[in-house]
Amino acid sequence: MTHTRFIQNLFAAAVVVAATTGLAGAAQPTLTDVAVYPNKVSLTTSRDFQSVVVQATYSDGITRDVTSESSFQFADPSLAKLDGHVVQPVKDGTTTLKVGFGGKSLDVPVDVHDAAKDRPISFRLDVMPVFTKAGCNSGSCHGSARGKDGFHLSLFGYDPAGDYYKITRQLNGRRINLALPHESLLVEKALGKVNHTGGELFKADSPLCNTMLRWLDAGVPDDSSDVAHVTGIEVLPHKMVMDGKDTRQQLTVLAHYSDGTDRDVTRLAAFSSNNDGSAAVDEYGVITAGQRGEAFVMVRFDAYTVTTQSIVLPKGLQYTWSNTPENNYVDTLINDKLKKLRVIPSELCSDEVFLRRACIDIIGKLPTEEQYAAFMADQAPKKRENLVDELLTRKEFVEIWVMKFAELLQIRSDGNANRGISYKASVLYYNWLQEKIGNNVPMDKIVQELLGSSGGTFSNPATNFYQVERDTKQLTENVAQVFMGMRIQCAQCHNHPFDRWTMDDYYGFVAFFTQIGRKNAEDPREQIVYNKASGESQHPVGNRTMAPKFLGGETPDVKGKDRREVLAKWLASPDNPYFAKNLANIVWAHFFGRGIVDQVDDVRVSNPPSNPELLDELGKRFTGYNYDFKKLVRDICTSRTYQLSTRTNETNELDNTSFSHAYIRRIRAEVLYDVISQVTDTMEQNKFKGLPKGARAVQIADGRTSTYFLTTFGRATRDTVCSCEVKMEPNLSQALHLLNGDTVNRKVDSGKVVPTLLKAEKTPGQIIEELYVRCLSRKPTGDELARFEPYLNAENANKQQVLEDVFWALLNSKEFLFNH
Repeated sequence: MTHTRFIQNLFAAAVVVAATTGLAGAAQPTLTDVAVYPNKVSLTTSRDFQSVVVQATYSDGITRDVTSESSFQFADPSLAKLDGHVVQPVKDGTTTLKVGFGGKSLDVPVDVHDAAKDRPISFRLDVMPVFTKAGCNSGSCHGSARGKDGFHLSLFGYDPAGDYYKITRQLNGRRINLALPHESLLVEKALGKVNHTGGELFKADSPLCNTMLRWLDAGVPDDSSDVAHVTGIEVLPHKMVMDGKDTRQQLTVLAHYSDGTDRDVTRLAAFSSNNDGSAAVDEYGVITAGQRGEAFVMVRFDAYTVTTQSIVLPKGLQYTWSNTPENNYVDTLINDKLKKLRVIPSELCSDEVFLRRACIDIIGKLPTEEQYAAFMADQAPKKRENLVDELLTRKEFVEIWVMKFAELLQIRSDGNANRGISYKASVLYYNWLQEKIGNNVPMDKIVQELLGSSGGTFSNPATNFYQVERDTKQLTENVAQVFMGMRIQCAQCHNHPFDRWTMDDYYGFVAFFTQIGRKNAEDPREQIVYNKASGESQHPVGNRTMAPKFLGGETPDVKGKDRREVLAKWLASPDNPYFAKNLANIVWAHFFGRGIVDQVDDVRVSNPPSNPELLDELGKRFTGYNYDFKKLVRDICTSRTYQLSTRTNETNELDNTSFSHAYIRRIRAEVLYDVISQVTDTMEQNKFKGLPKGARAVQIADGRTSTYFLTTFGRATRDTVCSCEVKMEPNLSQALHLLNGDTVNRKVDSGKVVPTLLKAEKTPGQIIEELYVRCLSRKPTGDELARFEPYLNAENANKQQVLEDVFWALLNSKEFLFNH
């Protein structure tokens, strides 16, 4: 395939743009900027080339691919030429490419080296990308664990040396034919000339086929040990705002190599979208706009994965920003994103809603009648801020976060100290955590003490972290998932297909935990954790010994040191770009029901943050606060964004990721049990293992301690560190238990709230009002009161029974069960 044909495929849709822009009768936005991607071109050898994309930005924020409408002119045409919109070398030298559009022009530097030399074919740099692009080494084909049809390749090419051996040496003479290279089975199957389960993968005149034939004609050479390798890729443009359905934008993908060169790998990269309905992408990297929304297009080449953002708006959308007030940086960054989406945030929630929402989220309790009356009567302009400040001083705030971190740390008893931790150890571990959070010890200090801990699981409870999970690889994965939000499990067996992590990264990180020693203490329930100063991490490919290496970071000096302490110092510090953002995301998700990265422990390139600028700023603030997450909580809860209503408007009714309105959230199991106990005056009747009578469910230390109610409503068992352990989805079992189970019915009867109020000689109307305030933090409406009157005024009516039925109905209502 010629470069011209290639570019025809790449840019075929660009001419459609001019016909699909503008709105009849409406004032046209003005051109504000023109960008050329890439902004410089470097060509090495005669085979090198670089596709060029031109993007225009208008005064309304809309971007357009104007490549086909732009003018191109070389300052020195003798050095380079254009084939379509692809720059090709002619002879060595330096020149500029002038690109013009709409009265604006840009000069793009062009450097040409070794234009008279042909680039030698490379198995790793040329042939391996063909297998990936064609899907040969995917999980559904020869890259599966057992291969397919007797032929096995490493998944997405993580083991080039092994793949070279299998192709050229395994079943000698079957897959390649050096006498007649074009008749090699490797090529004929891909062309569909012979029976092939995968069918036809490419055409005979395609660049993919030509690459394979060049390698076969050259005698299937292997690469030397010093062959260049990919050091990173970038996709351009980085973001786009597309105006209307069927608008298109071409991407270009650049790979950077260890020898300082770069290549245009657009035709070799794999593309996918996380939202095909809004922005679909084809195999050539052309994005086509669909319905209104946002999408992230993932681009994968070699071991690297990157994304680009695409926002799609209705054609010619008329939009006026509402000039929404901003309380702090959270609102500023949220509003910046909403402006791009042309979304207007919801109005503020009422005082009643805010009071209930903040109390449930911050302390896990409902406001009392006295708190409700005082807050509603308060006329201070900053009464919401004052409420947040008061709630942050409560011991219940500490208990909520001890519970949440106890889930992350899997604090649970096992009964066998040689397999897990004893009940005594689990309680000591929980008490250690409670003491740290209760004393507002910075989170970096807590994590560093935890990861670097040594000693007995009784005498130094932090060491239970290494007793809960004894498998070295699983422990490594847990550390990455809990403290960095990353699931690196895939990289144990192959390079991660949807993230940046390779097997080298995985086993380099494992090396920090291979020297953990454990031995019995005098008490058979206790174990001693220590640094045994021996033990290495072996890479399964080649059985290489891997030096300890920070994830995404450097290889530190660990000689003569406890490797865990070295890791702890880096992990919980500003040097680690993931720690602060991960914890900030966990805090954010608690108050909004979803993370900026969601799920919170699934941070990866292919699952990007919905608002990366906000997540970055939260991480910076958290670090600047010396990892005091109480200050971060205050920033979030005093923001206008947290105080928005769940009621939507025409622009944000479909938004479920950008926080333009509050999301309705079911109250989690422990808090729900506690608030039922609170409003029914039965807290003193609660009894959980290891706790005094009257304790709250959020105070339960051991993950193995539960009740039917807590299990039904999704309390975490703490068997894994996954955020999915806490089940927040409502289901039929929960509804049936509330309706017919003994929890609500028993507590309504035994708490005697209604009889007590009747004895105080309160009227039925006053009692109903108090029940509403207790359960819903609001007074009943006139219509609601009117519904109860026929039952209360009926002849021989049992007022106590009617009122208790009202109480029961309130406790079963969605308004009670959900935070809103």
